[in-house]
Amino acid sequence: MSLTQRIVSAMVLGLFVGGSLNLLITKGLLGQGVEGWMTHYLIDGLFDTVGQIFVNSLKLMVVPLVFVSLLCGAASLGNEARMGLLAGKTLGLYLFTTAIAISLALSLALIIGPGADINLAEASEFTVKEAPPLKTTLINIFPSNPIAAMAEGHVLQVIVFALLVGMAIAKSDETGRRLLGFFDDLNKVIMETVMLLMTLAPYGIFCLLAKLFATLGFAVILSLASYFFTVLLALAVHCVGTYSLLLMTSTGLNPWRFYSKMRGPMAFAFSTSSSGATMPVTLKTVKEDLGVDNRVASFTVPLGATINMDGTAIMQGVATVFIAQAYNINLGVEAYLTVILTATLASIGTAAVPGVGLVMLVMVLNQVGLPAEGIGLIIGVDRLLDMCRTAINVAGDGTVSTVVAHSEGFHDRETFNATNL
Repeated sequence: MSLTQRIVSAMVLGLFVGGSLNLLITKGLLGQGVEGWMTHYLIDGLFDTVGQIFVNSLKLMVVPLVFVSLLCGAASLGNEARMGLLAGKTLGLYLFTTAIAISLALSLALIIGPGADINLAEASEFTVKEAPPLKTTLINIFPSNPIAAMAEGHVLQVIVFALLVGMAIAKSDETGRRLLGFFDDLNKVIMETVMLLMTLAPYGIFCLLAKLFATLGFAVILSLASYFFTVLLALAVHCVGTYSLLLMTSTGLNPWRFYSKMRGPMAFAFSTSSSGATMPVTLKTVKEDLGVDNRVASFTVPLGATINMDGTAIMQGVATVFIAQAYNINLGVEAYLTVILTATLASIGTAAVPGVGLVMLVMVLNQVGLPAEGIGLIIGVDRLLDMCRTAINVAGDGTVSTVVAHSEGFHDRETFNATNL
């Protein structure tokens, strides 16, 4: 059984075990003593501990992988003009797909009307966190201390520093070539470390999902079924529709083969709810299975894990319509255009961590005058939807990486078309 198959099997088993435990506990079928033991030692003990160790082990490799891989890619490109063109294409495509995503979400939500019959008394409390202003976000992209940026995991700052060092190496002749050889070797060692950590993936994913569904169960989905399934529908249409069309029209590649090769990263993203934690797996798959050259992948994947928020934008679009309908507030065309613009631009600089979509949603709701307290209506299912939309974000990273690599002549079609063992 391949690693991807073991990961998918672990996901299914984790969902089943977690859901079964939740059912046994909520129905009181275990007895108070057994229930307390299982909650303390199994769910909050073993499952939570192994799951968190797994997530931390993935995050361990994010900064070294981004810095070294992107530095090697920038140094290999060498030409500042080509680097600028690559960056412009990548950023433009990510923002384009995000705008399409939220437009699609708004359209489907307006057609379905998920918030038409909502009882506002069910809203739970939600503490509003103020989103940083655009000026602060732009300033924070550029590091004053690169070591601190690495230690604190500020990926955009690490990207900027790696690009600068990589371009400087490209201009340093023999000294640069010697240093580039060292970083190339270091990059290979880092990728081997990632492969070692991947052997733990099925166990970590099983524990993460078993703990989550043992805590939440499936009943929470039923209470917000209309909203929940509207978001899922929009995610599915965007993934199967938008990304497939972009691949076929821009590269002529088979989208089903693409999704077959991206199963592993999408499963990781679903389990961890973090594009950042999934980044090592995504980068490995994009290079080794999709055939994207490291000079492109080392830039597009880390950038995508940071700013590509298509899944989050879809949640924001549906949630905006849902909250407006729940509060019986009519939004005009200008308000919806504002939502599209705000959500698209807000994706830049958003941390690739679980739950950040709610902070971005506050920004969107404030722009159109909707009460941020309405987030309390949907917070119960947000953790489950966060898993789904992160998987879509990762699929978007792979799509844009492949399209950009194809346009720049850095894509190996034979590798893409090869059948995975």
